[in-house]
Amino acid sequence: MQLQDILYSQGFGIRRVCSGLVQQGLVQVWDGAAQGFRTITDSSQRFSPEGLRFCVQGQEWHYQAKAYLMLHKPAGTECSQKPSAWPSIYTLLPAPLRQRPSKGAVQGVQAVGRLDQDTTGLILLSDDGQFIHRLSAPKRQMPKVYRVTTKHPITAAMVQKLCQGVVLDDSPRPVQAQACEQLADCQLDLTLTEGKYHQVKRMLAAVGNRVEQLHRWQIGQLCLPVDLPPGQWRWLSQADLQALGL
Repeated sequence: MQLQDILYSQGFGIRRVCSGLVQQGLVQVWDGAAQGFRTITDSSQRFSPEGLRFCVQGQEWHYQAKAYLMLHKPAGTECSQKPSAWPSIYTLLPAPLRQRPSKGAVQGVQAVGRLDQDTTGLILLSDDGQFIHRLSAPKRQMPKVYRVTTKHPITAAMVQKLCQGVVLDDSPRPVQAQACEQLADCQLDLTLTEGKYHQVKRMLAAVGNRVEQLHRWQIGQLCLPVDLPPGQWRWLSQADLQALGL
């Protein structure tokens, strides 16, 4: 595969731009024999993309046929590429991840579901449409765990109602938590397998309480790493994908 095509597939711009980066000496490719990066100036030079390490303008990248990553969403951000009032989570990602080409009309990685602007925690992103569909399809019933801090103390009756089901105005049937673990007077972990609009906030309101803080820390068996600070992202490992049941 030509180097310019590899760079194009990884989101470094149209092929003409990628070719220019190479010709200007801004691209280095890892040379296993020499155990170092080697500058390439011929954009048509061929490489095997699988496992390829390269640097573009001093930043190291690994070739990824498809992008799978996690982001620790901070408060005050929107999960939209066209935000209405708050900065987009996509501005937290480097440009190549936002510009990865796709056969469809949409370019770059896309979030798997959304969190409200004031909700923090684990967001998954990918440019693999099948991956996004498998994780977000309602029939999959992927469990998501939210840490909820409430305004008022949580009672045993509230916990019971959340587990048995509460009525929301846009649902034909009661909506219930799959698990509800109280951690403190005003804090609990709530596990849901569906994602209705403002669902956690409306469920707590339905039992007579109010959400003050909301943080999603687990999807499936994948937990938000404690060493991933708000606003930072990382690639999903094979172990991470297995934790998602993939």
